[in-house]
Amino acid sequence: MARASDIPAQLVARARQGEVEARNLLLRRLEPVLRAFFFKRLGDIPEIDDLVQNTLLRVHSGLSDLKDDARLKAFAMKAALFELQDFYRGRYHARESLYDPEQPPLVVQEGGAQELPFDLERALQALTPRARRILELRAYGYRYQEIARMLGTTEGAVKMQVKRAFEKLRQLLSCWLL
Repeated sequence: MARASDIPAQLVARARQGEVEARNLLLRRLEPVLRAFFFKRLGDIPEIDDLVQNTLLRVHSGLSDLKDDARLKAFAMKAALFELQDFYRGRYHARESLYDPEQPPLVVQEGGAQELPFDLERALQALTPRARRILELRAYGYRYQEIARMLGTTEGAVKMQVKRAFEKLRQLLSCWLL
């Protein structure tokens, strides 16, 4: 099996300079190393492919930040560790709730009665479209930095928008529950 330390520093340097063929070769050589890393820690689970691909994406997008071409293995393993932490935090669990938007899911209480404790859709409509979009992206597991990049704003602005949106939702929903 290939090892990350087997990747020549010259290949890394060419990849960092933007040579597409070198970058592709570099990522192909890293793939089995990363797969073994995740397999050793998690066993044979379906999410390994996602973890490997996301780690390769991290390496690909952060390659220009690599200061020493000989330190690629440490750089790739740190990216893999971040992906593993995201996995443990629940980022890879199913986030979609499959139901008809015309009929929101009902809450089943202990006595078996079904009722909606509040109108979440109406509460979300009170938010700005931008705030709803940010909350939707967070619900799908995107990080603040990724959302900021998508929306062309700063990470701090996204965090503040989330904070304000939750405050508004908390206020609206607490009024309805009283």
